Amino acid sequence: MSDDPHLTEHTLSREELLRGLFLHVVRDTVRLPDGGSATREYVLHPGAVAVVPLTDDGRIVLERQYRHPTGQVMIELPAGKLDAGESALVCGQRELLEETGYTAREWAYAFTMYPTVAYSDEAIQVWFARGLTLGEAKLDQGEFLDVFTATPQEYLAWCGNGRIVDSKTMAAAIWIQNVLAGTWKLDWQASPVPA
Repeated sequence: MSDDPHLTEHTLSREELLRGLFLHVVRDTVRLPDGGSATREYVLHPGAVAVVPLTDDGRIVLERQYRHPTGQVMIELPAGKLDAGESALVCGQRELLEETGYTAREWAYAFTMYPTVAYSDEAIQVWFARGLTLGEAKLDQGEFLDVFTATPQEYLAWCGNGRIVDSKTMAAAIWIQNVLAGTWKLDWQASPVPA
């Protein structure tokens, strides 16, 4: 930001450390605000979208999925990585259908979060979806998950008692609570592309 030059680092050079099927790790040499230099190793990420799907009876569609790095099954919102050139809304629509079988009549952007700012540039856009119609899920090869619904009260309680520990799912709880209370408003729009 232009008003933060006393905090801003400037990239001098970049070295590629790893380019795998999913991860791309780099090491930047940066000039620090005081003129010194340092290295920053981090993961480059194309971005992702998470969806808060609201059923007509006020429940939230969630997933249970095993996450290998943690060695445990996590409760999460439907979400996935942006494909090259894909808009966030199209990604959200695609992931909702692929993972849960649902399509949505209306969508609203809520917020963007950076789940791991110390070692990744990943940004996750969080969208709300309503007017759901259930169809058939189209899971990616090698993807296994259970889809279920929870009341907002159950969802919030699970965030509070440690049953939900996924960062995007926990961050969305603040929005769910405030949207349902009428404190925060969403700009709902009809789905612009056939889902």
